[in-house]
Amino acid sequence: MSTVQSTEPLFQLQQQSLKKGRTEVLSHISLTLYRGEKVALIGPSGAGKSSLLEWLYAQHSGQIALCPQSSGLVDILSAYQNIYMGGLERHSTLYNLSNLIYPRQADRQAITTLAAELGIADQLWKSVDQLSGGQRQRVAIGRALFRRQPVFFGDEPVSALDPQQAENILQLLIRRHETLLVSLHNRRLALDHFDRVIALRQGVISYDGPAAALTGAALDALYAQ
Repeated sequence: MSTVQSTEPLFQLQQQSLKKGRTEVLSHISLTLYRGEKVALIGPSGAGKSSLLEWLYAQHSGQIALCPQSSGLVDILSAYQNIYMGGLERHSTLYNLSNLIYPRQADRQAITTLAAELGIADQLWKSVDQLSGGQRQRVAIGRALFRRQPVFFGDEPVSALDPQQAENILQLLIRRHETLLVSLHNRRLALDHFDRVIALRQGVISYDGPAAALTGAALDALYAQ
């Protein structure tokens, strides 16, 4: 995969550490992300991946479509309403309130098309508490896509999907966003679809370099250190 990247950094940390309470969760982190990069974030559970995503998201939240691991869905609302919430910032409060109750044709069509791409068109009018884990995850992805931002941050966004669904959804996310930083447990997806890999272990960066330079054995070694 080739990347057209800017020389101006979008996100940057220089030898910075992050504490939560008295616990240092990330230590001496130095990294720069440029516009146009497709970056996979890997590492064992508890390595600090979610903390790093949250930290970088806070720098430029206005231009990032975030898909958190918790999904952040409102259970009593329909899948349509949850996806629509990704576009709240584009309209007035009055417009949003009325559209959530009586969907306007343009928004309804846009979200119906998006739901079809995600394979959940038949679930659009159900409350999300009736959906499976994989369907809920696709609703959360739909909400992020409906934000229509140039940058996508995902914290295990396809973990509840079967391999083919995960592949398809990840390709959709890559097509729709200029820059991506995505935490993944699936190492094959990280190597096949991303230009760069950042590996975390115990709150420190253990690898930051081209995905093409990593073999399966090298990835195993990063997890085994």
